[in-house]
Amino acid sequence: MVKEDKEEQQKTEEAEELPDLNEDENAKGEEAAKEEAPAEEQPAEEEEAKPRKKKKEEEEIVEERTYTIPLQKALVRPPKKRAPRAIQMIKAFITKHMKLEVKVSEEEEEEELPQLIISQEVNEKIWSRGIEKPPRKIRVRAAKDKDGNVTVYLAEAQ
Repeated sequence: MVKEDKEEQQKTEEAEELPDLNEDENAKGEEAAKEEAPAEEQPAEEEEAKPRKKKKEEEEIVEERTYTIPLQKALVRPPKKRAPRAIQMIKAFITKHMKLEVKVSEEEEEEELPQLIISQEVNEKIWSRGIEKPPRKIRVRAAKDKDGNVTVYLAEAQ
Protein backbone atom coordinates (compact mmCIF):
# COMPACT_ATOMS: atom_id res chain seq x y z
CA MET A 1 0.00 0.00 0.00
CA VAL A 2 2.84 2.33 0.72
CA LYS A 3 4.12 1.89 -2.83
CA GLU A 4 0.71 2.71 -4.24
CA ASP A 5 0.50 5.88 -2.14
CA LYS A 6 3.94 6.99 -3.37
CA GLU A 7 2.96 6.34 -6.98
CA GLU A 8 -0.23 8.40 -6.58
CA GLN A 9 1.73 11.25 -5.04
CA GLN A 10 4.20 11.23 -7.92
CA LYS A 11 1.34 11.32 -10.43
CA THR A 12 -0.32 14.24 -8.70
CA GLU A 13 3.01 16.10 -8.53
CA GLU A 14 3.56 15.54 -12.27
CA ALA A 15 0.03 16.76 -12.98
CA GLU A 16 0.69 19.89 -10.94
CA GLU A 17 3.94 20.58 -12.80
CA LEU A 18 2.30 20.50 -16.26
CA PRO A 19 0.20 23.68 -15.84
CA ASP A 20 3.38 25.56 -14.83
CA LEU A 21 4.73 25.22 -18.41
CA ASN A 22 4.58 28.20 -20.77
CA GLU A 23 1.77 28.36 -23.29
CA ASP A 24 4.27 28.02 -26.16
CA GLU A 25 5.61 24.78 -24.72
CA ASN A 26 2.05 23.48 -24.26
CA ALA A 27 1.26 24.36 -27.87
CA LYS A 28 4.40 22.57 -29.04
CA GLY A 29 3.45 19.52 -27.01
CA GLU A 30 -0.06 19.50 -28.51
CA GLU A 31 1.34 19.86 -32.06
CA ALA A 32 3.72 16.99 -31.47
CA ALA A 33 0.82 14.87 -30.24
CA LYS A 34 -1.19 15.78 -33.35
CA GLU A 35 1.73 14.86 -35.61
CA GLU A 36 2.10 11.49 -33.90
CA ALA A 37 -1.59 10.64 -34.23
CA PRO A 38 -1.77 10.92 -38.04
CA ALA A 39 1.40 8.84 -38.30
CA GLU A 40 -0.46 6.03 -36.55
CA GLU A 41 -3.45 6.43 -38.86
CA GLN A 42 -1.39 6.36 -42.06
CA PRO A 43 -0.62 2.62 -42.00
CA ALA A 44 -4.34 1.92 -41.67
CA GLU A 45 -5.00 4.10 -44.73
CA GLU A 46 -2.25 2.32 -46.67
CA GLU A 47 -3.80 -1.05 -45.84
CA GLU A 48 -7.15 0.19 -47.11
CA ALA A 49 -5.52 1.57 -50.26
CA LYS A 50 -3.99 -1.79 -51.17
CA PRO A 51 -7.32 -3.59 -51.67
CA ARG A 52 -8.56 -0.65 -53.72
CA LYS A 53 -5.59 -1.01 -56.05
CA LYS A 54 -6.34 -4.70 -56.46
CA LYS A 55 -9.94 -3.90 -57.37
CA LYS A 56 -8.76 -1.41 -59.98
CA GLU A 57 -6.41 -3.99 -61.46
CA GLU A 58 -9.22 -6.52 -61.60
CA GLU A 59 -11.54 -4.01 -63.28
CA GLU A 60 -8.93 -3.27 -65.94
CA ILE A 61 -9.00 -6.86 -67.20
CA VAL A 62 -10.86 -6.88 -70.49
CA GLU A 63 -10.43 -10.48 -71.52
CA GLU A 64 -9.31 -13.62 -69.70
CA ARG A 65 -8.84 -17.08 -71.20
CA THR A 66 -7.45 -20.42 -70.08
CA TYR A 67 -5.24 -22.40 -72.45
CA THR A 68 -3.43 -25.73 -72.42
CA ILE A 69 -0.25 -25.11 -74.37
CA PRO A 70 1.43 -28.17 -75.95
CA LEU A 71 5.20 -28.12 -75.54
CA GLN A 72 6.19 -31.48 -77.09
CA LYS A 73 8.03 -29.81 -79.97
CA ALA A 74 10.47 -28.31 -77.46
CA LEU A 75 11.82 -31.85 -77.00
CA VAL A 76 13.06 -31.87 -80.61
CA ARG A 77 15.75 -29.37 -79.62
CA PRO A 78 19.10 -30.35 -78.11
CA PRO A 79 18.81 -31.11 -74.36
CA LYS A 80 20.42 -27.86 -73.18
CA LYS A 81 18.02 -25.68 -75.22
CA ARG A 82 14.65 -27.24 -74.37
CA ALA A 83 13.41 -25.01 -71.51
CA PRO A 84 14.26 -21.76 -73.35
CA ARG A 85 12.48 -23.15 -76.42
CA ALA A 86 9.41 -23.94 -74.27
CA ILE A 87 9.31 -20.29 -73.10
CA GLN A 88 9.55 -19.14 -76.74
CA MET A 89 6.68 -21.46 -77.65
CA ILE A 90 4.51 -20.04 -74.85
CA LYS A 91 5.19 -16.50 -76.08
CA ALA A 92 4.35 -17.43 -79.68
CA PHE A 93 1.17 -19.27 -78.66
CA ILE A 94 -0.15 -16.42 -76.50
CA THR A 95 0.78 -13.80 -79.11
CA LYS A 96 -1.21 -15.70 -81.71
CA HIS A 97 -4.26 -16.61 -79.63
CA MET A 98 -4.63 -13.31 -77.74
CA LYS A 99 -4.04 -11.33 -80.98
CA LEU A 100 -1.17 -9.22 -79.72
CA GLU A 101 0.22 -6.59 -82.06
CA VAL A 102 3.83 -7.11 -83.06
CA LYS A 103 5.98 -4.18 -84.16
CA VAL A 104 6.60 -4.28 -87.88
CA SER A 105 8.80 -1.29 -88.62
CA GLU A 106 10.91 1.30 -86.86
CA GLU A 107 8.24 3.98 -87.33
CA GLU A 108 5.95 2.23 -84.85
CA GLU A 109 8.58 2.26 -82.10
CA GLU A 110 7.34 5.69 -81.01
CA GLU A 111 4.02 4.21 -79.93
CA GLU A 112 3.88 1.89 -76.97
CA LEU A 113 2.94 -1.56 -78.15
CA PRO A 114 1.16 -4.08 -75.93
CA GLN A 115 3.48 -6.25 -73.90
CA LEU A 116 3.44 -9.94 -73.13
CA ILE A 117 4.32 -10.63 -69.49
CA ILE A 118 4.98 -14.17 -68.30
CA SER A 119 4.58 -14.52 -64.54
CA GLN A 120 7.25 -15.95 -62.30
CA GLU A 121 5.05 -18.97 -61.52
CA VAL A 122 4.90 -20.04 -65.17
CA ASN A 123 8.65 -19.59 -65.58
CA GLU A 124 9.35 -21.66 -62.47
CA LYS A 125 6.99 -24.39 -63.67
CA ILE A 126 8.84 -24.66 -66.99
CA TRP A 127 12.25 -24.72 -65.30
CA SER A 128 11.19 -26.91 -62.34
CA ARG A 129 12.81 -30.06 -63.75
CA GLY A 130 15.77 -28.28 -65.25
CA ILE A 131 16.76 -27.14 -68.71
CA GLU A 132 16.61 -30.63 -70.25
CA LYS A 133 13.13 -31.74 -69.20
CA PRO A 134 10.41 -29.09 -69.53
CA PRO A 135 6.80 -30.30 -69.10
CA ARG A 136 5.03 -31.77 -72.16
CA LYS A 137 2.14 -29.33 -71.74
CA ILE A 138 1.21 -26.51 -69.41
CA ARG A 139 -2.13 -25.00 -68.43
CA VAL A 140 -2.10 -21.20 -68.22
CA ARG A 141 -4.50 -18.30 -67.74
CA ALA A 142 -3.97 -15.31 -70.03
CA ALA A 143 -5.44 -11.94 -68.98
CA LYS A 144 -5.59 -8.92 -71.29
CA ASP A 145 -6.01 -5.48 -69.73
CA LYS A 146 -7.52 -2.36 -71.28
CA ASP A 147 -4.10 -1.18 -72.55
CA GLY A 148 -3.70 -4.40 -74.53
CA ASN A 149 -1.00 -5.88 -72.28
CA VAL A 150 -1.31 -9.64 -71.75
CA THR A 151 -0.15 -11.33 -68.56
CA VAL A 152 0.24 -15.12 -68.43
CA TYR A 153 -0.42 -16.83 -65.08
CA LEU A 154 -0.35 -20.46 -64.09
CA ALA A 155 -3.88 -21.91 -64.13
CA GLU A 156 -5.13 -22.47 -60.58
CA ALA A 157 -6.53 -25.95 -61.28
CA GLN A 158 -3.11 -27.60 -61.27
